[in-house]
Amino acid sequence: MSAIDVDTLIQDFPLLSAAPEDGRRLIYLDSANTSQKPFHVIEAMDRFLRESYGPINRSAYRLAAAATDAYEGARHRVARFINAASADEIVFTRNATDALNLFAQSWSRAHLRRGDVVVLSHMEHHANIVPWQMMHDEIGIELRWIPLTDDGQLDLADLDDLLDGASVLAVTAMSNVLGTINPVTELCTRARAAGAITMVDACQSVPHGPTDVQAWGADLCAFSSHKMLGPTGLGVLWGRAEILEALPPMIGGGNMIDDVRLDGYSCAPVPTRFEAGTGQLVEAVGLNAAIDYLDTLGMDRVRDHERELTRYAIDALTAAFGDDITIHGPSDPDLRGGVLSFAFRDLHPHDVSQILDEYRVCVRAGHHCAKPLMRILEANATVRASLYIYNSPDDIDVLVEALSSAGDIFGF
Repeated sequence: MSAIDVDTLIQDFPLLSAAPEDGRRLIYLDSANTSQKPFHVIEAMDRFLRESYGPINRSAYRLAAAATDAYEGARHRVARFINAASADEIVFTRNATDALNLFAQSWSRAHLRRGDVVVLSHMEHHANIVPWQMMHDEIGIELRWIPLTDDGQLDLADLDDLLDGASVLAVTAMSNVLGTINPVTELCTRARAAGAITMVDACQSVPHGPTDVQAWGADLCAFSSHKMLGPTGLGVLWGRAEILEALPPMIGGGNMIDDVRLDGYSCAPVPTRFEAGTGQLVEAVGLNAAIDYLDTLGMDRVRDHERELTRYAIDALTAAFGDDITIHGPSDPDLRGGVLSFAFRDLHPHDVSQILDEYRVCVRAGHHCAKPLMRILEANATVRASLYIYNSPDDIDVLVEALSSAGDIFGF
């Protein structure tokens, strides 16, 4: 396995290192939903609240200035983490859904007209579908869809035709259902050649491997703090400076203005123009600490760990259950992240999830905010076990044991 020592690392996570209940420790396999938080993040936020909390961007006294420095320091840390050209390209939002909506709605209203084309894929999360459907209803834009291959990868055979005349390509870097890692650099290159700008939903990719938005050649990307060891309530929108300059703000109020008169207003520079109201200061401190933790591990090591653990999981589940389990997405761990959505025998995913919970194994059962993809898979729901840095082969072994029990309980 990888160089990450999970037995040692897990001691950094209070929920995961807590005393077992009824002889069973908590096995958390729902990190594609939200990640657990290490002491490093919890204590950084607690320390800030106890020792350094103050308003940002409004007051001149030393406490407020230090709080502002902490907030802006987090912005700079995020920029370095994804290799943005400047911290001014980092916008803090409420979450990634907010970031995706900000771009889709503001860009569409300012720059798109009836008949303009936006290209999406069949594996998108609702957060990268519904905002564009809203703009279809409001403005009349045309939506085109990249289909999938039988093994859950993007079918790029007709991509150039789909991009012909398109204004925007909005696509996920990694599927939250299939685990598929998409060829983002190729997609961005081909979109640019067609004259389209590219928005990358990076929620499932940024926490799990190295990210270089400049190497991608993307124009924008969105991701969330809570999936990468940080707190909830904070998302990130990165965009190239010239794109952000051409993007109108969606929310008006304090902090985002340069001047307000009775007959109008003018906006503050990017990125402040997109951050109306009091910013998520404590959450930004937490995200800074989360990135510090991940940087110490090394994102290459994170990716190697998850790739090997995914390989172990696929092999173990297939060996144990054969044709009784269907794992959706690519079979090659080099082509996917640690997201394993599966159908188990004829059992309903929610029943499976409840049995697994008896073993203190946490998985998600449902449509995973990807109903169009579920219909393509001909499934109302799946069980999803998603892996992260604190998971080990032992966790997979317990998952296999728990699934065997579910089969026994329901008479299989």
